[in-house]
This record gives sequence, structure tokens and C-alpha cells, in this order.
Amino acid sequence: MGRVTQRRAVVRVGVNRPGRTVDTVAVEEPLEIRLDGRAFQVTMRTPGDDIDLVHGLLHSEQVIAEAAHVVLARYCAGTGPDGVNTYNVVDVTLGDGAVPPDPGLQRNVLTSSACGVCGATSIDAVTRVARHALSHVEVSSEVLLAAPALVRPQQTVFDKTGGVHAAALLGRDGRVLCVREDVGRHNAVDKVIGWALRQDRLPLTDAILYVSSRASFEVTQKAVLAGIGVLVAVSAPSSLAVELAERVGLTLAGFVRGDSMNLYTHPERVRQGAEVTAAVP
Repeated sequence: MGRVTQRRAVVRVGVNRPGRTVDTVAVEEPLEIRLDGRAFQVTMRTPGDDIDLVHGLLHSEQVIAEAAHVVLARYCAGTGPDGVNTYNVVDVTLGDGAVPPDPGLQRNVLTSSACGVCGATSIDAVTRVARHALSHVEVSSEVLLAAPALVRPQQTVFDKTGGVHAAALLGRDGRVLCVREDVGRHNAVDKVIGWALRQDRLPLTDAILYVSSRASFEVTQKAVLAGIGVLVAVSAPSSLAVELAERVGLTLAGFVRGDSMNLYTHPERVRQGAEVTAAVP
């Protein structure tokens, strides 16, 4: 897996095969993003699909809205000791139509989970800047329930480490369009949205976003900004994620496991079978 995983010596304790052995762990390294040569942001990520990650992150930060807003994105050479390329610094040349951030701000307050603003203010900020209306097309409960099994075969780094999140885009027919993995669930989402942006697929009004984690406010926000109308998570949503989804018209499914799930918002858009449980206040 190259720089994506590492082999580490461990001491196993327990009744099954105790003693010294070797384990595979997911790599976590900083990625510095520069805009036109100036430092913009550093994120901790699993190396791989970095250009997708950068495009997705810049989209969620409202710097770019389409692929044409980026002229060039490339690794900076000679950023490590002795001039060795670490592949941990990406410089982005912005084009016409991009909105460079205020140089005094290291991170747009909109996407910061620690910005200190109240929930209502955060939701208002998302609805104010969202460019795309969400689709109201119905989806099948069978497709939503099948999402974990459809995505699982492509979670190759998870198979080796058990230590990364996955995000995926699926068509409404269940076809898997793109899968990305990362130690950060928000990074995995940025990677699939960045892939879609580079493929000129935004807005993703006909896509389902699947995450192998909980549905946080930040993940839900990224879905809304990309025009995604359905978000499927294997774990729980946060209260603010539910409030945002309800406000903007996003169908949010949580605890999608086996033959059951909870629909937290807009269940009327899911063609339900007897196996579906609609969450109620």
C-alpha cells in the first residue's frame, strides 16, 4: 500500500497467539495546502488521492465551485530534509472565478467544528452559501440498506488496518461511483466530492453519499454544499446534523446496518419496506 500503511512491531496479549508480531497501521501525515504559494491550511490525512482531497476541501471552504477554478494543483518539490520531496505539500494555482480566502483567516469559520458559534448560526451560514437545490427524487430503501455491503469490497486500506473511514458516492440504482478512505471521516468525504468536482459531476443531485462513520454536522454540511440530497451513515448522526438536514431538505439515514436503519429526516422520499424504521422526535 506504499505510504498509505506501515508495518509496526507489536506485542500481542491474549489467549490467541500471544507474543511479538507485526501489525499494519494506517499512515497519518500532515498535508499543507498552499494557495498561489501562500500557506492556507494543514490537515492530517492518510496519503493518497491528495488532489481530490484538496479540491473537495477548497469546495467546502467556498474557495472554488468548479474544476475550472483551479489552474494547477501539484506537490511542492524539496519540502523535506535534504531537499527530498515529502509529498506532504500541495500548491494550488487559483484561476478566474475562485474566491481566495482572507489571508488573516487560517480556516473559514463555516466548516470549523470548534468555531464557537451557536448551532442556529452555523445552519444559517450553510443555507446562505449553498449553491444547489437538493433533489426530491425518491430512493429505494433496499439501495440505502445495501450501501455498506456495496462499498465494503472497495475498502482495501480498512481491510489491512481496521483504522480508516470510508466515504462513497452511489447512484440511486446502487451503482458505486467512487470510494475513498482516510483516517479522517471529513477527509474521506472531501476526497469523493473532490473527485466528483474534477469530473464535472457537481451538483450531485442524483447521488447518495455513504459514510462508514457517524454523520457529523461537518459531513452533512459538505453533502449539502455539493447538492447531495441523501446521506447514509452506519453510525449515529449528531443533533446539529439532523437539524441541518431537516432545514435544507436532506434525507438523513443513520445506523444503516443489516436490514434496518433510522430515517431522521424526510423519510417520505424513501420507498419503504417493512424493514425500515422511521425515527420520530
